[in-house]
Amino acid sequence: MGKVTGFLEIDRQDRKYRPASDRIRNHKEFVIAPDEGRLREQAARCMDCGIPYCHDSEGLRGCPVNNQIPDWNDLVYQKKWKRASINLHSTNNFPEFTGRICPAPCEASCTLNLIDAPVTIKSIECAIVDRAWKKGWLKPDIAKNKTGKKIAIIGAGPAGMACAQQLARAGHDVHLYEKNAKAGGLLRYGIPDFKMEKHHIDRRVEQMGKEGVTFHYNAHIGGNVDLDELNASLDAIVMTGGAEKARDLPIDGRDLQGVHFAMDFLPQQNRRNGNEPIGDVEPILASGKHVVVIGGGDTGSDCIGTSVRQGALSVTQLEIMPQPPEKENKQLSWPEWPLKLRTSSSHEEGAEREFAVTTLRFEGKNHQVSKLVCARVDENFKPIKDSEFEIKADLVLLAMGFVAPVSEGMIEGAKLALDQRGNVVANTDDYKTSEDKIYVAGDMRRGQSLVVWAIREGRQAARSVDEELMGTTNLPR
Repeated sequence: MGKVTGFLEIDRQDRKYRPASDRIRNHKEFVIAPDEGRLREQAARCMDCGIPYCHDSEGLRGCPVNNQIPDWNDLVYQKKWKRASINLHSTNNFPEFTGRICPAPCEASCTLNLIDAPVTIKSIECAIVDRAWKKGWLKPDIAKNKTGKKIAIIGAGPAGMACAQQLARAGHDVHLYEKNAKAGGLLRYGIPDFKMEKHHIDRRVEQMGKEGVTFHYNAHIGGNVDLDELNASLDAIVMTGGAEKARDLPIDGRDLQGVHFAMDFLPQQNRRNGNEPIGDVEPILASGKHVVVIGGGDTGSDCIGTSVRQGALSVTQLEIMPQPPEKENKQLSWPEWPLKLRTSSSHEEGAEREFAVTTLRFEGKNHQVSKLVCARVDENFKPIKDSEFEIKADLVLLAMGFVAPVSEGMIEGAKLALDQRGNVVANTDDYKTSEDKIYVAGDMRRGQSLVVWAIREGRQAARSVDEELMGTTNLPR
């Protein structure tokens, strides 16, 4: 490494946030990027590990796209930023996405995390790609030779975008179909702008267009576009839709007004920010309301931050799981992803959190929700006797995760085999479905997951398609 003793001499110092009182006034990103000197110091902390688990993606540890983290840390320390960008992009099509919204399993697997001070991998990754864009290093990578093969990618989320870019760079005629008005999937319509502004997506879409990817918007396969007619003119199809079927809470009062899925709420604000119409739907706003978010994950956290920015009177988050410990036992968990209490920037902006709580019923007046009746739960998630309590609520957002892709329409029309959870069946060797010429990658195959896993699967599916059509491939896995 560039500075062998760096991890002994330099303390961890990560990116800072603008004060909550300032950032909640708008929907813009609020991370304060470190200067070059600070970034080089932090990169110098990367030690010469015998086994760098940070880019070992087996099980629940390390980077799923196998970013060569020690290599580009060393290059940053040596001020070789352009080479660092080349290295980073060799494994990750969109590091500006992961550098902003990935939970960073690489840092959990860092050897320095044994003393609770991992290398600031995520910050350095983001700085590399941001500098590459600013310096104009990321030119379109246009294939010199065309193969004559026509491929459709269905779903313009991170898996579909990664798959499409890889196949276009291999010389194929790639058509990316998206049912919404713009590309990005959950990156655009689920992730709030304060976590990732959408010009990052637009910039990549422009790059991909110059590389030969043809985008088809408002094209709902199995809806307003017939799959069989599309398939007849293609050499391969890769389905990269999301796991969009949300987990519901079928209890008394579920039909009251004011009880909504998180993914009915979040896209509306993103569309407002992007000057898109929200469509022919009921506007959902937290302004002047007591908001309750059911679900303790990232989607719930996004609902909190959005509600605060809309002017909610109060926000309460409920989680059925018990409160995890503030710190994990490193000797037991490392280098795996640990279970511990995680406090997001949205939590810090003003939210009450309740753990080990279940909602028994919703109650309201004049068909409008006004409160939740809840109870504490035991270790088996059963309500504890005489533990009931009430929470005032004008708006309830269900953020309890996603169970499967929506099968009606495209998946049913293609007669694809599904697993017990409703995901499309395919392995990670070739990503082939039960039907000829059709491949699947991302959440539609593996279930709800991270953007970095979507990018990995999109890249690997692209390699499989290229190899099948051409007999050989130079695309990396």
